Amino acid sequence: MLEMYQTDLKTNQTKKTTKYEKGNWINMISPTEEEIKIVCENIKIQEDFIRYALDSEEKARIDIEDDDDTILFIIDVPIREKEGDTMIYSTMPIGVIFVRDDYFITVSLKQNDIIQNLSKGKKNNIITYKKSRFLLQILFNNSSLYLNLLKKINKETEIAESVLKNSMKNKELLKLLSLEKSLVYFTTSLKSNEIVMEKTMRGKIIKLYEEDEDILEDAIIENKQAIEMAKIYSDILNGTMDAYASIISNNLNRVMKYLTSITIILAIPTVIASYWGMNVRVPLQDNPWGFTIVLLFSALVTAGIAMWLNKKDMLR
Repeated sequence: MLEMYQTDLKTNQTKKTTKYEKGNWINMISPTEEEIKIVCENIKIQEDFIRYALDSEEKARIDIEDDDDTILFIIDVPIREKEGDTMIYSTMPIGVIFVRDDYFITVSLKQNDIIQNLSKGKKNNIITYKKSRFLLQILFNNSSLYLNLLKKINKETEIAESVLKNSMKNKELLKLLSLEKSLVYFTTSLKSNEIVMEKTMRGKIIKLYEEDEDILEDAIIENKQAIEMAKIYSDILNGTMDAYASIISNNLNRVMKYLTSITIILAIPTVIASYWGMNVRVPLQDNPWGFTIVLLFSALVTAGIAMWLNKKDMLR
C-alpha cells in the first residue's frame, strides 16, 4: 500500500495527495516491488533504504547516507495479533526516512497502531513539512503504546493466574509462556529504541528545536519507564512460572504416591487369594468356615495396611 500526504502551508490541513512535492509524507505499508521502484525513481533514493525496513529481523538503528543526504531511522514498534483464540504480542521494525529536506517516508511490513493513528489524525495534528517533529511524535507515541500494551499483558497475566489457582489448565500455562516470550521481545526492542533516541538527542543527527527536544526527552522518559515495567513484569512472570512448575511437580508426586498406595492395598487380597487358590494342601482347606476365615483375614490385613499408609500420609 502506498499513500502520500501533504500539509497545506496556509491552512495547516493535511490531506492525501498523488503528486510528489516537497514536504510530502510518503507512507508505505507492505509495498510491492513496483511501488518501491516508483517511489525511488521519483524522489531519487536507493531502494535499499526501503528494503531495510521490510526485513522482520532488522534491529533498531540509524543509517546515514552522506552521498544523497538521506537518513534512515529503524524503530521497533509493538504489535498485537490474533492467533486462533489468543492475542499474540510481538514487535516489528518500521523505517523512517529523511530524504534531504524534501520528503519524509515511513515504511512497515504490516499495519500498525503507530502509523495508523498518525495517518487518521487520532493522536496528533500531523504537519508533514515538520519532519523532525513528525519523527519525535512517532517515537513518543511508540513509547506510550509500549506502556499501554505492557499494562494489557499484566492484566492478562493476572487473569491467567486466577484461572490456574482453581485448576491447572494447559491453555493457561501456554498463555503465560506466550506472555513471557512477548516481554522478552518488548525488553529487547525497548533497549534498542533507547539507543536510537539517545543517539538522536546526543548526536544532533537532525535539527532539533527547543520544543522538539522536550518531546524527545519525554519519549526517552516514557521508554525508560516501559523498560522498567517490562523488566518487573518479566521477573514476576518468571517467578510465577517457576512456582506453577513446582506446584505441578508436587501435584504429580501426590498423585503417584496415592496410586502407589492404592496399588499396594489392592495387591494384598490378590496375594492371599492366590496363595489359597493353589493346587496344593493349604491351611483351612478342609474347614467348612475356611473361605470366611480367609476373607476376614484378608480384610483385616488390608484394613491394617490402609491405616498404616494413611498414618504415613500416603493416602492424601
